[in-house]
Amino acid sequence: MESPAEILPGVIFYSYLSAERKEKVCFWNHHTVVLQVSGQLVLETSEQTVSIAAGEVLLIHRNQLGTLTKTPLLGGNYETIVISLQDDLLSTIALEEKLESDRKYIGLPNILIPSNEFLKGYFQSIIPYARSSGASMTDELGILKVKEGIKLLLLAVPDLRNFLFDFSEPHKIDLEKFMVSNFHFNVPTEKFAQLTGRSLASFKRDFQKVFGMPPRQWLKDKRLTEARHLIEHKNKKPSAIYLDLGFESLSHFSDSYKKKFGNSPSVVAE
Repeated sequence: MESPAEILPGVIFYSYLSAERKEKVCFWNHHTVVLQVSGQLVLETSEQTVSIAAGEVLLIHRNQLGTLTKTPLLGGNYETIVISLQDDLLSTIALEEKLESDRKYIGLPNILIPSNEFLKGYFQSIIPYARSSGASMTDELGILKVKEGIKLLLLAVPDLRNFLFDFSEPHKIDLEKFMVSNFHFNVPTEKFAQLTGRSLASFKRDFQKVFGMPPRQWLKDKRLTEARHLIEHKNKKPSAIYLDLGFESLSHFSDSYKKKFGNSPSVVAE
């Protein structure tokens, strides 16, 4: 089985990782529902750390960066079902059901959904499709299942209408605060621009005003400065930190570190 396998292309994904712990940086374009079938999932963002175990449901807000750690139980498998609540589908549901937000959502961006028998039954009905790679789920049936899931979420937490049905574009957020909190994520500059509510050109222009240099240069310098602090003051090994600081390889990190500070990070760590 492929991992992740698509049940309904672009909407419902089935993630299956057998006896293997993995970490990855993710960017969520859309609100996302995660059902933990087995194993443990830990989501870390600049604002929250959330852990879910088998049978629990997590709702992730769109336009976020975060790190996922997926851990199977000892001797068992890691399984999740992921539903992407895309804006066009949410818009259709809002029109059909006459739903709309009545105020700006200001709560936590990632929410553990209280369990109830309806949600348990709903996800149990999806698991057979997941384990057969969605072979018998038509597009029409898939969309109906997503709509059913949204209605059950609203039944469990009525205030989620402000979470789900606010279609306004993200306003310009504090660029300095956001970048200082999220510099370690290895994502394209375009994603940083989107997350701060800016076009790429506007992001680069505002960035220059705030930091006095282009984004790529600042990100590299910031990551290397943080690396030096962790190595010299926290006794961290280069091999233990380079990925967390957004470098794609240890050799790239070591070369960049030596170029900036004049010595290899491994020498400092000894």
